[in-house]
Amino acid sequence: MLTALRVPAVLRVSPGVATGALLLAPVAVLPLGALVGGVAWAGGRLDLPALAVAFVALAALAVGSRALHLDGLSDVADGLTSSYDRERSLAVMKSGTAGPAGVAAVVVVLGAQAAALSSYVSVADGLRPAVIAGGAVCASRAALWITGCTLAPPARPDGLGVTFTRRVPVLVAVVGWAGLAGLAALVDPVRGPVTVATAALVVAALTAHAVRRFGGVTGDVFGAAIELALAVLLIGLAGA
Repeated sequence: MLTALRVPAVLRVSPGVATGALLLAPVAVLPLGALVGGVAWAGGRLDLPALAVAFVALAALAVGSRALHLDGLSDVADGLTSSYDRERSLAVMKSGTAGPAGVAAVVVVLGAQAAALSSYVSVADGLRPAVIAGGAVCASRAALWITGCTLAPPARPDGLGVTFTRRVPVLVAVVGWAGLAGLAALVDPVRGPVTVATAALVVAALTAHAVRRFGGVTGDVFGAAIELALAVLLIGLAGA
């Protein structure tokens, strides 16, 4: 669910397996974080156009995750703008087609990610910008600690939400994000923690809004939260 890398099949997703998958999400995408950082570093070394390199890096990230999270972002945007009726919104999100709002959301969020990521394509600071970019990719997956916390119920009685919602204790999510803020302080003692806190607040706001509008969260909300968190982290840490 987090990468396109082949792993042994999990025949039964128990509550413990689901919880572990959510908690280890940032670790699971280490290869994708390394891929994004590597593309940014190589682009800087070759003196290629920074924005073009950023889009290539994001394309590689999308391929590495089967664009699953971008699909979630699109579906959530369509669901939120299609109707104030809960069932109608959920039906739109489940349809799998992208409407105007969904397309606009993907363009805006990807554009923001690319514009921010272009500042990491630099040869002047060596590997540092590439490492930060890769770290942001991994840290963005901690959004699942919030969308999958015990305060967020599933929106449907079936589907991904039932398996992976209400798995992460609130205290664990808070401590985990506090740990990420501590790591970000190594990048910049002020800007780092503020950026991480902002990303957490954005994900929490999205989760709360989804619960209010849809009655809970879905797999699409998980994906949308990851993409928004990545955008905030890349923007906030740019140039740090």
